[in-house]
Amino acid sequence: MSKFRVSMDIGGTFTDIVAYNESTKEYHATKASTTPGELSRGVIDGLGALVSDLSEIEFVVHGTTQGLNAFLERRGVPVLLLATDGVEDSYHIARGPRQELYNAQYRKPEPLIERKDVIGIPGRLEYDGAELTPLDEDAVRAAARRARAEGHGAIAVAYLFSYKNPAHELRTRDIIREELGEDFTVSLSHESAKEWREYERTSSAVVEAYTGPVVRDYLIDLEDELAERGVDVPLHIMQSSGGILTAKSARERPLQTLLSGPVGGAIGGEKLTDVLATKNLIGVDMGGTSFDVSLVVNGEPDVSTEAELEGLPLLMSVVNIHTIGAGGGSVAWIEAGGLRVGPRSAGATPGPACYGRGGTEPTVTDANLVLGRVDAGNFAGGQMALDVEASRTALATVGDALGLGVTEIAEGICDVANSQMAQAIRTITISRGIEPRDFALVAFGGAGPMHAVFLAKELGIAETIVPRFPGAFSAWGMLQGNVRKDFTEPYFFLDEDLDTADMSRVLSEIERDALAGLADEGIPADRRFSEHSVDVRYQMQEFFLSVPLTSATEPLEDGFIDRLGERFAAQYEERYGHANLGAPIEVVTLRTRVTGELDSSDSLQIAEATTQEFPHEIRRVVFEQREWDTIVVDRSALGAGHTFEGPAVVVEATATTVVPPRFSVTVEPHGALTIRNLEV
Repeated sequence: MSKFRVSMDIGGTFTDIVAYNESTKEYHATKASTTPGELSRGVIDGLGALVSDLSEIEFVVHGTTQGLNAFLERRGVPVLLLATDGVEDSYHIARGPRQELYNAQYRKPEPLIERKDVIGIPGRLEYDGAELTPLDEDAVRAAARRARAEGHGAIAVAYLFSYKNPAHELRTRDIIREELGEDFTVSLSHESAKEWREYERTSSAVVEAYTGPVVRDYLIDLEDELAERGVDVPLHIMQSSGGILTAKSARERPLQTLLSGPVGGAIGGEKLTDVLATKNLIGVDMGGTSFDVSLVVNGEPDVSTEAELEGLPLLMSVVNIHTIGAGGGSVAWIEAGGLRVGPRSAGATPGPACYGRGGTEPTVTDANLVLGRVDAGNFAGGQMALDVEASRTALATVGDALGLGVTEIAEGICDVANSQMAQAIRTITISRGIEPRDFALVAFGGAGPMHAVFLAKELGIAETIVPRFPGAFSAWGMLQGNVRKDFTEPYFFLDEDLDTADMSRVLSEIERDALAGLADEGIPADRRFSEHSVDVRYQMQEFFLSVPLTSATEPLEDGFIDRLGERFAAQYEERYGHANLGAPIEVVTLRTRVTGELDSSDSLQIAEATTQEFPHEIRRVVFEQREWDTIVVDRSALGAGHTFEGPAVVVEATATTVVPPRFSVTVEPHGALTIRNLEV
């Protein structure tokens, strides 16, 4: 009997499914239309297309955008916030970003809750966690009764210094559940983000409370749906950090799933570095509604300790992803006599005009179809036939207004979209002192390989890589992930006051408990590993850099503080261009990451080409405002070692790769297409 490892990634337009057959050592991928309002149906349809008997599935992982969509669309549950009496306005006062300090037009982000839904609860802890004033339990009970009366779906609790002593927050949760029941959602700030910075910790707790019930309900429904169809293994969920958790753990900490959908591509990029010459990659994921950029630096995903969504801060480990509204469904429109593309998308319904679902507005997909870069009869693996005339009619609505023909406006739409996406890449690279030309570009998503070579050309990147199953690459990346949990412990000391023995003791205790916790995820002891780092800053500075440690016991070694200062200075100079080695430094936070290794699927090799000939056709495709004779080839007809020059279009079930003139293509032994600029 065959056994399958499967992954599922729900996008705005399509749901991507990848299955690995452990008997044949083969991957298969497919797309199913995303079904808004009933997302599990698209997942089940896609699974059924690849695995006829779902009881043969022995591992399943899922990237969900439920929490993110609930946040972006402001359809989370009403939240009541309990804060320390006297400082309950911290959440609404907020903190202005440094880069907006001199912006007279700056407006604070819209908070998720109104001021009337914040209650000050008497009770106070000192900075070191000592109790100054006992918790007013009657005030907590009154707040719980108000939540019931006013229909709040969750309560967030964020008390001063709870990261040093969680007793008041824990007792508050007990009281709330006595009043409202064990299933009522209560988000505690010391569990959402056990870190200093009052506003950011409160914001994290509020976001978790706001989105948590939506995520939990969705995961429970999906688990039930899978179980009914014979899937009797735990459902795993991709975290924002790039690690994997069981759905049970994800329901307890739903904040960690907020960005789980897009991060699979970064984990896939990390896996690709095992077979690529370069260890530095820029991942570009262009789907139907958005364009996501991520980095793999020195073979590891670029992970941050904090994130920001629509101006609201979140304290959690997260793969750095920069997202803009530019996808295949992005709508072209005119503003002030100029052409604009996005951020509004036609989505899955009605979709681009060519889908034939009632859409009439021109989109990027319509432009590519008119230019001949999309096969109208074999879109999404043949699941959908596209209407070229509908695209031409839609494009004419903006072309006529600008005095441009259909072909001219189609290339113009692609050029504008490409320019916006190139700028998104600059934002995550050049603005941080990273030179894009030192990286290779990895293109994935349903529309990514269609535009990636144009982006590489604009940014001076010599090499573009299109992996296998590019349209489902994020889902493929999820199969390469491992279980991961992150832990933080506030630890404030000036270097001259640092007790290195105590620091080692704290790290060792965290490590012991964290590794033991991996047993709950089903990880054997010999597959559990840990890594440590410490947040360091110059004395009296506000922000920090995370400096890696070799082990929990390294602080016990002679010369540790000097080595820590040297590592910090080296990182500081790399980030900011200068450093002050020998200046006093402060330790701020201790961090521990534990990883549980899962079985991975290493079957990346493809059959070698026996000849340089391969079946293809020649079709007229528009580049540079004129038609070119263009090679059109099905990717399945290509073997390792095949090479050819553009212009070319490579078609497959999950995506289309467009190769402009003066670029070459090489099929690698691991199945990826390497596209190089012949003019560089």
